[in-house]
Amino acid sequence: MYYNTFFNVIIKFMNPIEEYYGKFNEEKRFDSRHGQVEYRVTMKYIKEFIKATGKAAEQISIIDIGAGTGRYAVPLVNEGYNVCAVEPVNHNLKRMQNKSDKLICLKRDARHLKGIDDDQYDITIMLGPMYHLFSHEDKLKALNEARRVTKQGGVIFVGYCMNEYAFVTYALNEGHLSEVMKAGRLTADYHTVSEPEDIYDYVRVEDIDRLANESGLTRLKLISPDGPTNYIRQTLKKLTDEEFDTFVDYVESIAERSELIGAAAHTVDILKKT
Repeated sequence: MYYNTFFNVIIKFMNPIEEYYGKFNEEKRFDSRHGQVEYRVTMKYIKEFIKATGKAAEQISIIDIGAGTGRYAVPLVNEGYNVCAVEPVNHNLKRMQNKSDKLICLKRDARHLKGIDDDQYDITIMLGPMYHLFSHEDKLKALNEARRVTKQGGVIFVGYCMNEYAFVTYALNEGHLSEVMKAGRLTADYHTVSEPEDIYDYVRVEDIDRLANESGLTRLKLISPDGPTNYIRQTLKKLTDEEFDTFVDYVESIAERSELIGAAAHTVDILKKT
């Protein structure tokens, strides 16, 4: 699982993200039960805001920035929405292009969406880029680009990997606490310190708040799309299909509970361009 890269994975290539996704099977993660929870809950919210536009499918334009291999973009385009999928990694882009000839697929960096006009999209999905940007400035660039290409009144979904889950799983459960403390990879208040060679960056809710405020976007909801899912992966494997569906319903029911957001593996900020 990719959280094992936390702190100390060093990939000695010109483009570590390109190399990483050439090896890591993102589709397998989404096909796992813990990945299904995140996907199903996130898609539920995307569909709710699509429905709120009041438009027919063919009238709705969606951009998926950092689309990976098309986990969200492909089913959405297959449902009749106009979807542009933006992805910087060649391996992912090729796999996505092979899945649908209906998709507009572009190779772009989330911080520089060159050639994409302002105010084009009703719905903007950006669920991966913030995982791999390591400074506040770069994250803000990506968020501002998402804002730029979104229509006035449009909705932006922004995904983040969360600090506490990374600390609990890697530093504690996997026995690396002394190692990362000696290496200075934790601040005095236990915020992780990641570098590009670590592949993933981890944030807290106050980091997400700062980005939302500085972008000038209006928050509609802040949700946890996976809740306790990633802490109980082995338990999820043992559930019957009916029990698993009940668990997904449970996670949907607690997704907006403020006292739980921040402890899960992922958080999605749902923002509006006003």
